Amino acid sequence: METYANALLYAIPFFTGLVLVEVLYGALVKNQKHNVMDTVSSLSSGLTNIIKDSLGLVLVLVSYPFLAENLALFDIKTTWLVWLIAFIAIDFAGYWNHRLSHHINIFWNQHVIHHSSEEFNLACALRQSISNLIGYFALLLIPAAILGVPNEVIAILAPIHLFAQFWYHTQHIGKMGWLEYVIVTPSQHRVHHAINPEYIDKNLGQILCVWDRLFGTFQEELENVPPQYGVLKPAATWNPILINFQHFWRLAKDAWRTRSIWDKVRIWFMPTGWRPTDVSEKYPVSIIEDVYNFKRYKPKSSNLLKGYAIFQLLANTFLLLFMLYNYAEIDFRELLLFSAFVFIGIFAYTSLMDRKAYAFWVELLRGLSGFAVLFRNGDWFGLNSFVSFGSNFMMVYFILSIGCSFYFLLLKKKRPNKP
Repeated sequence: METYANALLYAIPFFTGLVLVEVLYGALVKNQKHNVMDTVSSLSSGLTNIIKDSLGLVLVLVSYPFLAENLALFDIKTTWLVWLIAFIAIDFAGYWNHRLSHHINIFWNQHVIHHSSEEFNLACALRQSISNLIGYFALLLIPAAILGVPNEVIAILAPIHLFAQFWYHTQHIGKMGWLEYVIVTPSQHRVHHAINPEYIDKNLGQILCVWDRLFGTFQEELENVPPQYGVLKPAATWNPILINFQHFWRLAKDAWRTRSIWDKVRIWFMPTGWRPTDVSEKYPVSIIEDVYNFKRYKPKSSNLLKGYAIFQLLANTFLLLFMLYNYAEIDFRELLLFSAFVFIGIFAYTSLMDRKAYAFWVELLRGLSGFAVLFRNGDWFGLNSFVSFGSNFMMVYFILSIGCSFYFLLLKKKRPNKP
């Protein structure tokens, strides 16, 4: 995990920088594809995913090293062939994992966060799940294990394969000629993120588009059908933590409410959107019918609140980067505590973006807990070793966070006409 943490130290600034470049480009050409609150929500989702992954918070059903050791029937000697087979195997497995996520209720829960943005830009690529707590992907790599692909090759290629899916989340690149027949392009992925009836659940490939063409899930972007983005049951919140578990909560309520024992069991494994008949009749859920005319989630926010949201995003990104930089020096229990402060902070300020009253109380609890850590240790997880005023900086940060959340949620209620 330490190696992964070190890799993230470079990946986070790199991808955040590319998002900023896209924002600046959109402003330059007067074709902005970013909404401040949506982009902050997307980047915040990326931070929550990094916290989960860097701590290894997942129950792995079976690991690839175990499969490679017990299933290998071949021993490929040619180096380039091993890498080629590994890449194809990962991409093939990624296609089917993606397809499962779109077609099975319980698997959709771990993927819905990625589709929840009603915008389409590089930031939404970072909307990654924290609800995928069961690791089963290695099972889809059984062909690679049988062919004798070493674990080390998979370990190197897997993150590269994931990062290579970032660039095509953009509206600023049109169709790409002959490449449209080889790789997944921005045009193809715009189709994938769209909720138009012509586009939904199409283009599930990750790097190569051959799987979609082979298995009947390919759809070209049509000039007369502009993609409309989001999910058919809108998230209606900027809080990525809530979005991660919305679908699971709906499934759990339906499983509880239905009278059929069989339906209580099978609802989790039925096609996405399936509900027991008795529940769907008694507890209807609204779904977007007209994808071109629906109310998008854009609650009014002052420039001051937008600025505060950006400040909190930057502050929590800094804290997470410091944790990753100092990863080897912090005890795992302390890492959990540190991560909790960042995680709860994200929950607090994204709830504030939604103008939820409980955001203040969450921030107050986090701040008081932060003061307790500072008084107990006289330091913030070793921050004083890097900057002498580290503890003072954190003290001011917690006071500012509590004060600002109080201002936005309590004082602003008494002054509704103020910006």
